[in-house]
Amino acid sequence: MTEVDYSLSTDSTPRPADANLMPPLPPQPKSLRETGLERPLVVELIAKLMFVGGKTHLSALTTRLRLSINVLREVLDFMVAEQMAEVAWRGESDIDVQYQLTGAGKQRASAFLERCAYIGAAPVTLEAYRAMVARQSWQAQEQRVGSDDLAAVLGGAHAGPGMLDVVGAALHSGRSLLLYGPPGSGKSTLALQLGQLLHGLVAVPYAIVVGQDIIQLYDPAQHLPPAPQHVSHARQALERRSTDIRWVLCQRPVIHVGAELDAGMLELRHDASGACYQAPPHVRANNGMLIIDDLGRQRLGAPELLTRLMQPLARGSDQLGLPGGVQISVPFDNALVLATNLPPGELFDAALLRRIGYKVQVGPLAENTYRALFRQQCRLAGMAIDELAVNHLLQLHGAQGRPLLASYPQELLARIGDFAGFAGCEPRLTLAALEQAWGSLFASCDMPAASLCERIA
Repeated sequence: MTEVDYSLSTDSTPRPADANLMPPLPPQPKSLRETGLERPLVVELIAKLMFVGGKTHLSALTTRLRLSINVLREVLDFMVAEQMAEVAWRGESDIDVQYQLTGAGKQRASAFLERCAYIGAAPVTLEAYRAMVARQSWQAQEQRVGSDDLAAVLGGAHAGPGMLDVVGAALHSGRSLLLYGPPGSGKSTLALQLGQLLHGLVAVPYAIVVGQDIIQLYDPAQHLPPAPQHVSHARQALERRSTDIRWVLCQRPVIHVGAELDAGMLELRHDASGACYQAPPHVRANNGMLIIDDLGRQRLGAPELLTRLMQPLARGSDQLGLPGGVQISVPFDNALVLATNLPPGELFDAALLRRIGYKVQVGPLAENTYRALFRQQCRLAGMAIDELAVNHLLQLHGAQGRPLLASYPQELLARIGDFAGFAGCEPRLTLAALEQAWGSLFASCDMPAASLCERIA
C-alpha cells in the first residue's frame, strides 16, 4: 500500500543557521598539478571528446570536462607539441580558439575509446573525495537535530509515547534507526521526512579516479540541486571565489532503496556502455541518509544485509573491489534508516538486533490525529470537509476492526476522485462516496445498488 505524507505541519521555512551550512568548496585548480590528475588521463579525456565532436572550441572543452582554461591549455600545448592535436581556428583573443585532432591523435583517441568510453567531467582523486566527505560529514553539522526540528518537519502525526524522542536521539547520535510496523503505517514516509532534517548543502564530485579506473558518483536524479531557500546562498558561495567545477553543490542526499536491493548493488557496478564504474547507493548517500525499505524482502537475507553494512558504517569506510583484486577504501558517512513491516525478532537474532542503534514502532494513529490527518488530506485534495463523513469513516474502522493507519485517508480520497472522474462528476466527500471508496480499498463493504453519479453526488 502506498505510503503517504501525513505530517500535520507544512512549515518549511529555513532556519537562519541553514545559510551558514555551506560546504568548503575547493578552489579552482590553476595548473594540472593542482588538479591531482595525471597528464595522460586528461590527454585521454580531451582526445576522446574531440574525436566524437570534431573541431572543438576551448570554451566547450571547459564546459564538458569541468576544467579551467589554464589547465586545458597546459595539456593542449603538450598535445600540439606531440602532434596529437592542432589549432583549427584562432580568433582575436587568446581563448577564442578551436582545436582538432591530427591523424595520429585520432588513432590514439580511438584506442582510448576502446579501453574506456567515458566522456564527461574530469574526475577528482579518491584522496580529495575522502577529505571532502570528512569535512562535510552530516554528523559534524553545526546545529544538531532538536525537538523543534522534528516538530517542524513531522508535526504531531507521529506523536506516539516517546517516539519523537527516540527518533531525535538516533539522529543526534548518528547510530542506525529501525522503523517497524504494519503496512500502511507510514514508515517509508517517516523515513523520507527525516531526510529533511539533514540541513545544509554538500559538494559531490561528478566522478572519482583510482589508477586508470573512473567511478561515476554524481547522479542528478539522487543528488538534487539546492532548495529554493538555499539558492541565493549557494550562488554567493560560488561567486565569492573561483571554485573547482568538478564538484556539484547539492542538497544532502537521501537515497531510498527497497526490495530490489541485492548483494551486487552494494559493490561497484561496471557500466558496459560507458566502460566505467557506477558507485553503489551507500556511497552516493555519503554526507546524507541511506533508507533501506521493505527490509526482509530483498534477495539478500536481512542478517547478511545488516552484517554487510554495519561494520563499514561503524568504521566510517567500506572496501570495494576493482579488477585484479584491487581493494579501495571509500568513505561511508550517512544516517542509516531501516524500515520493515515484519517483526524484528523474525528478521534478526538478539545479537544482530543489538547492533541496530534505535528501534521505533510505527503503528496506528490516535483518533484525534487520524481526524486531523483526514482533514489535511481533504484540503490537499480540494474537497470540502464533511464532519459527518469523518465520523462515519471512524465507524467503518471500528465496525471492521481496521486500525487507523496513516495511508488510509489519502488512499480513500484518491479513490473518491477516481470514481468521480470516471463518472464525469466533481469529487465530493459524502457518505456514499466514502463507502464506495472503502469497498474498493478493502472489498469488504456491502454497498447499496445505485448509479455511480448517485453514489458520488
